[in-house]
Amino acid sequence: MAALCDRFLTEYAEHHCKPSTRKGYEIVVRTCIKPKLGPRKIVDISRVEIVAFHHGMRDRPYMANRAVSILSKMFNLAEDWGMRKDGANPARRIKKFKEEEKKRYLSDDEQARLGHVLAEALETGQETPYVVSAIYLLMLTGCRLGEILTLQWDYVTARHLELPDSKTGRRRIPLPREAYDVIMSLPRVVGNPYVILGESDEGHLINLQKPWRRIKAKAGIDDVRMHDLRHTYASVAVMSGIDPFLLKEIMGHKNLQTTLRYSHFADEAVQKAAGSVASRLAGAMRRSVVDQPKLRVVS
Repeated sequence: MAALCDRFLTEYAEHHCKPSTRKGYEIVVRTCIKPKLGPRKIVDISRVEIVAFHHGMRDRPYMANRAVSILSKMFNLAEDWGMRKDGANPARRIKKFKEEEKKRYLSDDEQARLGHVLAEALETGQETPYVVSAIYLLMLTGCRLGEILTLQWDYVTARHLELPDSKTGRRRIPLPREAYDVIMSLPRVVGNPYVILGESDEGHLINLQKPWRRIKAKAGIDDVRMHDLRHTYASVAVMSGIDPFLLKEIMGHKNLQTTLRYSHFADEAVQKAAGSVASRLAGAMRRSVVDQPKLRVVS
């Protein structure tokens, strides 16, 4: 199994998966699959063993489900490579654990605090302009972290980010004026194609997590992940009345169902609007009652 893991990563993942996907595969293989199943013979692995492997990771449902999905891919390839007989994938149809989706969105007050901390960090030089700009761009575009960190000047136009490749393939992302101005304010380094630079003049910023931890601590939003900035963008878009089909294209979601996860924000906006109308009408009716002259009863 250890040899199958290695071949899966080098012959399959290396040539058919995006870098972020490959990295995720490598982590699961190294930390979960190899330690438990590495010494076992490929032909000896049974469905019962995979079920037990999955159940043994029940305290980590997300990782358990990913591990079984990867194992299923590996066993399919093992059949293609003649290592197991056809139709004998022991990782098929394993009942997955329910995964609680982490939903965190910045409130208006939290957005204001984050903006204040970013402005202060830029003014005092506590963080580089590239770090501050990267976080601004995550908020203003709804892009994924990797899309911002690997952004190149050649991809930037006056109205769009033209990404030749992303998690969902080629993307054309709308570039609002505010985000465009952030990009144009950054110094360019001759010979370096990237927009968001790291400590050196070569390549791009690799690790935004460390400065993000400092920034979010000062803003009092310690539980916020960088990916939650993308969630915040989507939630604000829905509350602003943007059509889900348009938002799907902006966010680069593969299917509409992913976008519809934010539909409850539309419900909240409708509820708030309805409440505002009812409050205004009720106020008008109360005033009319107060202003109406009292009727005199004639006996």
